[in-house]
Amino acid sequence: QVHLVESGGGLVQAGGSLRLSCASSVRSFSFYTRAWFRQGPGKEREFVAAISWNGGNTDYADSVKGRFTISRDNAKNTVYLQMNVLKPEDTAAYYCATGPLTGSRVGQDYDYWGQGTQVTVSS
Repeated sequence: QVHLVESGGGLVQAGGSLRLSCASSVRSFSFYTRAWFRQGPGKEREFVAAISWNGGNTDYADSVKGRFTISRDNAKNTVYLQMNVLKPEDTAAYYCATGPLTGSRVGQDYDYWGQGTQVTVSS
């Protein structure tokens, strides 16, 4: 059963922007922390950003801070990742995740995952 569905990935030139979306039909996820992770070619999965259930707290990896913005619309049960000034090193499969723990950058702390959306940044 698919709980989280990502969309919005694609091919973009360096310096460009994309907005990823992660939608869910599971109502309780509106009360969970939502996060984005990514896994680039030949790399391990890494934390990108997280947002608390009410949007009051956000956290970003240093590599994306100032360029990416995470937000959520609980009425739509959807979380977004606005990605600006994209770089080739941002190329990765991006995964949405959710779980009841707060403040975690560790993938194992998230219980539900989407299937991913590919972002490719050309130089």
